[in-house]
Amino acid sequence: MGNCGTREENAVVAAHAQVQQLHLLQHPDKNALADKKHTRSSSDISDPSTPRKIEDAKNISIYNDVIAFTLFELETITKSFRADYVLGEGGFGTVYKGYIDENVRVGLKSLPVAVKVLNKDGHQGHREWLTEVNFLGQLRHPNLVKLIGYCCEDDHRLLVYEFMFRGSLENHLFRKTATPLPWGTRMSIALGAAKGLACLHNAQRPVIYRDFKTSNILLDSDYTAKLSDFGLAKAGPEGDETHVSTRVMGTYGYAAPEYVMTGHLTARSDVYSLARSFWSS
Repeated sequence: MGNCGTREENAVVAAHAQVQQLHLLQHPDKNALADKKHTRSSSDISDPSTPRKIEDAKNISIYNDVIAFTLFELETITKSFRADYVLGEGGFGTVYKGYIDENVRVGLKSLPVAVKVLNKDGHQGHREWLTEVNFLGQLRHPNLVKLIGYCCEDDHRLLVYEFMFRGSLENHLFRKTATPLPWGTRMSIALGAAKGLACLHNAQRPVIYRDFKTSNILLDSDYTAKLSDFGLAKAGPEGDETHVSTRVMGTYGYAAPEYVMTGHLTARSDVYSLARSFWSS
């Protein structure tokens, strides 16, 4: 897609159809929704029609700037997902630190990465994984985490991101052992996160983030804020539409009251979550 705000949905439709179709043929029994008591759930992207040939979808290169890794390659860079490589855990699964270079694949730039592995028994699944590939495979902005690549082998679903040296904003704000952030740094982080959100909302087809909270704001070595975790992101209203009607999902306490009451999703829902996040910090 290039820079954020130029095209958002054109490539998504084709890529989503091809990859989702493959999944539906291989795993028709994995579309049940998670229990309602959990704050995270399967997203509500519409299922496409069945493709004529599975092989057509298997060999699709979805986005030019995103690498299709093999499971073996990602096992190699994480030492078979060793415990001491764990960076953290979330609703999607466990995140490991890794390092890619030409020893992994000829032509790869040397780079530390974060590898997120879908928990097969968790409350997120293929749809959240696919949503992240679709949106972050196209969107490029200094305040959005960069998707380096992905892996889709059998029932394995993994995502590979740029490594964010300072972790999440949540850890800096709420861990008892964390050094308090200077006021100027806090303001810079808030501005960066707001710019990332504006990038999504101002795309040709607006994107509603739907899960803005401090744990989803990652910081690089210079404390530049980048939005991450796009599993619940949703394409926004078009033309004369005022909202998108959808199941209520997100994190309790951060979701906008009008969205929770009506299921009507707008960009204002994200703005409320942004304000709520920084008010609590």
